[in-house]
Amino acid sequence: MIDTHVHFWNFDPVRDSWINDDMFAIRNDFSPKDLTAVYNDLQITGCIAVQASQSEEENHFLLSQAEQNEIVKGIVGWVDLLDPNLEERLTYWSNFKKIKGWRHVLQAENADFILNKKFIAGINLLKKYSYTYDLLCYYNQLTAIIEMVDQIPDQPFVLDHCGKPDVKSQDLKSWSANIKTLASNPNVSCKVSGLLAEADWKNWEEKELFNCFDVVFEHFGPERVMYGSDWPVMLISRPYQDWFNLVTKYTERFSAAERKLIFTDNAKAFYGV
Repeated sequence: MIDTHVHFWNFDPVRDSWINDDMFAIRNDFSPKDLTAVYNDLQITGCIAVQASQSEEENHFLLSQAEQNEIVKGIVGWVDLLDPNLEERLTYWSNFKKIKGWRHVLQAENADFILNKKFIAGINLLKKYSYTYDLLCYYNQLTAIIEMVDQIPDQPFVLDHCGKPDVKSQDLKSWSANIKTLASNPNVSCKVSGLLAEADWKNWEEKELFNCFDVVFEHFGPERVMYGSDWPVMLISRPYQDWFNLVTKYTERFSAAERKLIFTDNAKAFYGV
């Protein structure tokens, strides 16, 4: 099994200022070694390390983690897609085979950024190098995301954290409609990950999360959904095993072949690991 969404960092209170005081559980260093025991227990054999800092230094940091830890099967890094020398940068990074794709923290940007022609042109260049692109956004940004991906044919996209629905309020109407539209694009997949951060961290109920799973699986199907944990961010709510067990419980309704797609094969095919 492959966990398609984990982060590693040496905690820096300035650089990582998004990790506020309420998130004291993750104001620490996290490395692949911290996952070894839980992965062995759950028979998870590898992970995709996703950027948490928007710098090319982050790519080198994640590459060093991959070199030292065989559980890191692939990396989703960061590169400036507005850089006039983007092609030169992509050519450079293509020498590092563990880098499978890229991500920008679009949840911190507005629609004008997402629909910027230069930004779209940058993503459009990725398929030349067989790179994937992770979409990180809030549910209220999905209309711009839909408009953006529709302009970039044949580019493999994956929606991180189900597009961050408002799990806490359970106001899922607009999010559900946009997920249906986004999933109609065959180039977009979805990670079942990160929902604990959008819930009431300590008081969520299983049904609230399963309501979101229902929408994702209805529209993407098990053929385009992949398991991810969003570790260590999810530790603000629960231990790793709790999230894994939750996804496992929900997916018991699927066939063995479909569960293999969700936990293993979709990740291998999408990220080329």
